[in-house]
Amino acid sequence: MKKNTKKFFKVSIFEAFKRENRDTLHQAFIFLVIGLMVVISLSSPILKNGMNLPKYYKQQFEEAKVKAILSESLEEDQVIPGMMIGKQRVQLEVLTGKYKGNIYESVNLLSRGHNVLAYEGLHLVVGLRETEDGVNAWVYNHKRQNHLYMLVALFFTLLVLFGGLKGAKAALSLLFTGVMVIFIMIPLIFQGHSPIWVSIICTTIIAIISFILIGGFERKTLSAILGTLIGITCAGILSYFFGGLVNVSGMNMDKGEQLIYIAQDYQIQIHGLMFASILIASLGAVMDVSMSIASSMQEIKTNTPNIHKSDLLKSGLVVGRDIMGTMANTLILAFAGGSLSLILLIWGYQMQYRQMINMPFISIELIQGLSGSIGVILTVPFTALISAWLYNEKSPSAISHDLKKRSA
Repeated sequence: MKKNTKKFFKVSIFEAFKRENRDTLHQAFIFLVIGLMVVISLSSPILKNGMNLPKYYKQQFEEAKVKAILSESLEEDQVIPGMMIGKQRVQLEVLTGKYKGNIYESVNLLSRGHNVLAYEGLHLVVGLRETEDGVNAWVYNHKRQNHLYMLVALFFTLLVLFGGLKGAKAALSLLFTGVMVIFIMIPLIFQGHSPIWVSIICTTIIAIISFILIGGFERKTLSAILGTLIGITCAGILSYFFGGLVNVSGMNMDKGEQLIYIAQDYQIQIHGLMFASILIASLGAVMDVSMSIASSMQEIKTNTPNIHKSDLLKSGLVVGRDIMGTMANTLILAFAGGSLSLILLIWGYQMQYRQMINMPFISIELIQGLSGSIGVILTVPFTALISAWLYNEKSPSAISHDLKKRSA
């Protein structure tokens, strides 16, 4: 009697209700998350209260159209075929903002670093600065936002089209992740809070919400959540530990030096940023691994109800080994792709091995890639162990039935 009662409380809280009740609870949870996203987005400006927000850009950036090319002096670049360098004198009509409808002349300089070749009718983004002599307009960049919106729309359309209801939940999960990072995590870091604790709390919330949205209130969801939290924690601890050993930190990261200047105006703790970047970068891969294992083991248990706990664990580890290799590759290749230009520079300059391997940026890339991959690797056995334990516990309904039967 006591043993069965103890098992009742050990069983997953995600199965504390009947199936139909869990489905209703899951639907309510989806609406709760949507409401939470709206509240976070609207209340985000509150986090900026009391912060000194310096205005770095003294000019306005608006959309404009090239009305005419007044003159130009261009020649093709000798190194990059098809790229024109030189200068143009252009006439620009502003299409947005308080200067809308105004027409300005501007000299558009084209170089390898800034190359926006203007032609009549081209829509682009211009910078506008008020001076003693009037408004000064200059060509800032191509107008790219509409094409980016199209790509985002294509992504979500395909996700829902081929994923159905699961795809829609995945899209909602992705939106929630973006809201947490943009409206909660980043403002808190700028307020001076520890990036380590902020990233731990935010990634934990993201993992829990995302898994419940996609998996519902099931044992596999709890198993995936626990496995993910263990995996990303291991990845973060390893990155922090080895980052200290090799004397690198957030200021050695890409754009770290520029961030130091901003940190003078805010209260950013630079040293914890590498830990935070590891948690964010490895979270997706770790979540993928943990859910794949938890879901596979649940399917095995469903089709083989009498399978022994040790055999279920072995099956989970077999599935995990197959996933492990590809996911580790995913993280390593992602970091390598992000630093491809640096790799090309190293090869081009024919750097010596000792010179190359001791560069701070190389150390950071290796620590990030390998720590994340180790987090993926450790997620496999932990998720398998948790799943094997959870799936072999009786459900509340079965335990209640046993209790009634024994009482009778």
